[in-house]
Amino acid sequence: MKYPVIDLHCDLLAHMLNMSQPDPFKREGIGCSFPDLAEGNVKLQVMAIFTATEKGSAALAVRQSEIFASFLNEYPNDCTLVHDVNTLSQITTSSKIGMIAAIENASGFCEEDEPLSIGFERLERIITNTKRILYISLTHHAENRFGGGNYSDAGLKEDGEKLLQYLNGKKIAVDFSHTSDALAQDILDYLSKHNLDVPILASHSNYRKVFNHARNLPDDIAKAIIQRRGIIGVNFLRAFVNNDDPNVLYEHMNYGIKLGGMNSICFGADYFSNGSHTDPSRVPFYFKEHEDARQYPSIIESISEQVSPNAIEGISSKNVMRYLIELWK
Repeated sequence: MKYPVIDLHCDLLAHMLNMSQPDPFKREGIGCSFPDLAEGNVKLQVMAIFTATEKGSAALAVRQSEIFASFLNEYPNDCTLVHDVNTLSQITTSSKIGMIAAIENASGFCEEDEPLSIGFERLERIITNTKRILYISLTHHAENRFGGGNYSDAGLKEDGEKLLQYLNGKKIAVDFSHTSDALAQDILDYLSKHNLDVPILASHSNYRKVFNHARNLPDDIAKAIIQRRGIIGVNFLRAFVNNDDPNVLYEHMNYGIKLGGMNSICFGADYFSNGSHTDPSRVPFYFKEHEDARQYPSIIESISEQVSPNAIEGISSKNVMRYLIELWK
């Protein structure tokens, strides 16, 4: 059986910034081109709008939202927007790749030195361009005006609180994949204290108890996401799986199940530009078994051998389907 796949995170849009004419059909340099997604039976791909926290980040984010819109306009036979329960229900029988946008790092809509009101106006512009945003990460690796990234110790800042208030009731999730531990706990506490209607997820994260890395979730945060009926996308990057053994990916899945996440585990492969890197130990970024979206059928076959059979359909697509139906109903 060829299972339909939903993936919560890729960086195809940021990769397109390096092209004079963005072309999602070019396979070179990234593992989530349209042909790769089609061969992997990916029925819904979340397209992250990624920027680092640096001057000019906002312009790059807006440009990525425009590229997202251009895909839908220029390739209507190849991709389609998924933005509500009705369009979601059609993805498994469609020959097109379903797409929805997300924001990886809130610095993409509000730079460090501008009024937050301008940032919110830009966020609404990005939403207009993409029609819908599934989730927003407050930070990336570093600390910014909203809080602490995964390589920092900072928690939730005042602008982060204002962003959470802004998202109340908007059916946009907050992503925990790049939070510091302090920021993650502060977000949970703030949402509870103020009774905010803001869903949560971790779009592309593994488990720290399986592989000790700051990008991976500690047990208490993973459990909190699961208990709030959130979803956690397993990340395929070797640096966050295990540097030496590709089968540890399935240990992460089994560990998520052990924490109570049978209905929460999904895919968040994190395919991004796979050229050189300042840290040569990171290259190759992926194990060959996970190197591009074409590998999804074999990955799912391996899941059937190493993870509970009852978990296969949920991991491949049904857990995300459940989450989105609850979010958008």
